[in-house]
Amino acid sequence: MSVLHHEKTARTTVGQYTFVKKGISRFDLRDPYHVAVTLSWPQFLTALLGLYLAVNVVFAALYAAVPGSITFARPGNFLDAFFFSFETLATVGYGEMYPHGFYGHLVSSAEIVCGLAFTAILTGLTFVRFSRPKAKFVFPDNLVVTNQNGQPTLMLRIGNGRAGVLGDAHAKLNVLLAETTTEGGRLRRAHELKLQRSHIPVFPLTWTIMHTMDEKSPLYGFDAERLVTDDVRIFFSVEARDPSLSTMVHDLRAYGPTAIKFGMRYADAVSTTEDGTPVADMNLISALEPDVGESSPVLSWSDSEDETIEAEQ
Repeated sequence: MSVLHHEKTARTTVGQYTFVKKGISRFDLRDPYHVAVTLSWPQFLTALLGLYLAVNVVFAALYAAVPGSITFARPGNFLDAFFFSFETLATVGYGEMYPHGFYGHLVSSAEIVCGLAFTAILTGLTFVRFSRPKAKFVFPDNLVVTNQNGQPTLMLRIGNGRAGVLGDAHAKLNVLLAETTTEGGRLRRAHELKLQRSHIPVFPLTWTIMHTMDEKSPLYGFDAERLVTDDVRIFFSVEARDPSLSTMVHDLRAYGPTAIKFGMRYADAVSTTEDGTPVADMNLISALEPDVGESSPVLSWSDSEDETIEAEQ
């Protein structure tokens, strides 16, 4: 006796990295809360409307199954039963139609309880979706490898998409490399890349994360061709405290080998007005220009401990 199994798959995209998992569902109905909060807003509203209509159709069918259970409803008219169900589930009840007999009152009572529960659950889910802190980091389309202090340096520039200042920002950069074991097996292993600076206490405008590709770096000796050959993937994660929300916000991006540009650098995204006010143009976060060997200007802030914070201007 053979048993046929339906192969479930889930496809996920993180930045420029897409992966598929087999044996799991993209939406697990056994965990409806997780499904509800991970749906996009169009998907959430569509599912909500579909569920609401389905519940009303079920109760309308129960009313229609016993003629006379709704006073003043036209015999055999399903729309009358449907609209009466709609009004009952919403607990409004216009009074033109009302339940009749024990069966009618029993079904309408059950529907009112369902309506109250439905409203409470919907209110909670909507609040959760609105109250979730959302990161507003601006990510570039490409990473660059440029020379800094005579060393090839991997750089990634991000912007603060909030109108205010973020604080206590932490960044991590990891690379996924294919390796061969001594037994000849192949595996992919993640390596954390050491950053010149992985934390800044104040993040007002832009921040360029840098990793020196020296002898200690997992990317030492890599060029654009080898990145593609080895299918190198870069994963970048950042978190910061949003004072307006009094909570931490975080985000994750992944970049493929073709997104890493050698011999390029980021064009200036911050200018200064006549009175010395810095102005950041987030539309230029991804702007690149050829690396001509000149150092990009930096803007430095100092905190109360005179610790220098380097951020690109």
